[in-house]
Formats: sequence, C-alpha cells, structure tokens
Amino acid sequence: MRQTGARLIDPKESGRRPLDLPSPVFDEDAVARADDALRAMSGSFQQWLEDEVGKLQTRRLAASAARWDDDSLEALMLAAHDLKGLGGTYDYPLVTQLAASLCRLIDSDEGKAAVRAGPALLTGHIDAIRAAVRDGIKTDKHPIGSTVLRTLEARVDALGLPRR
Repeated sequence: MRQTGARLIDPKESGRRPLDLPSPVFDEDAVARADDALRAMSGSFQQWLEDEVGKLQTRRLAASAARWDDDSLEALMLAAHDLKGLGGTYDYPLVTQLAASLCRLIDSDEGKAAVRAGPALLTGHIDAIRAAVRDGIKTDKHPIGSTVLRTLEARVDALGLPRR
C-alpha cells in the first residue's frame, strides 16, 4: 500500500547524512580562472560603482519626495545593500563600510522613524559614499575616510539601533 501525505521524520532517529564533498571543492585552475576573469573586468569596476552610486542618489531623491515613506526607504535600503556587497569587490571597502552603516540606519522601524524626524544622518551617509567614489577614497586608512566613517557610525550607534 502506498503512503500519501506528509510524513514526520525525526532527525534523531534518522541520523545525519554526511556531506561528502571532494576536497578541495574548487581546484587551483578554477580559482586561477576566476581571478583572471575578475582582473579582466576590473577596468569596468569604477564605472559600475558610479552607476550603483547613481541609483542610490536617485532613490534618495525619490525618498525625499515621498517624505521618507516605507516604500521609498525600502528601495533606498536595497540600493544601499547592493553597495554594501559591491564596495569591496570593486576595490572600495570604505563604500562597503559606509553602506553597512546606512543599512543599519534604515533597516529597523526605529531607524526609519529617526530618518523621518530628520534625514541629515541618512543624507550624510549617501553624500559620504558619493564623495568617496568621486574622490577615490577607497579605504578607512585615508584620514578623511576614517573620520567620516567613525562619525557616521557613532551617530547610528547613538540611536541605539540593533546590529544585524
């Protein structure tokens, strides 16, 4: 007789299946090819990063026009999150750090309320990202980059927002 429907499986009784991956997962040739591909594309990184920063600025202007409503802040969050992931890849770890702080600011209801009460901290983050890319300030080892990053992060910390 064939069983139908869902069946409860107790992992304690069924045991764990071992993950059997060949070691290493990627051979040295695959890693070398990936490195070569990244180097070949690196000439486009600056333009791609500038395009992403442009999207962030466009969403900032739209959010301001929408009076920082939830939908516009969510769109802004998505653009900031993209930059958070791309900054390091495009050789701008400072952009990653600034975007991470911006994400933390607008990722909670408390942070969104703070932005609605006064958007200067949000706009300061975006202006810092734009300036870093425009002026080639790539890391927090740069004295201006370091100061701006520390200041913005301290302001977000002062709001008591959760870290995620």
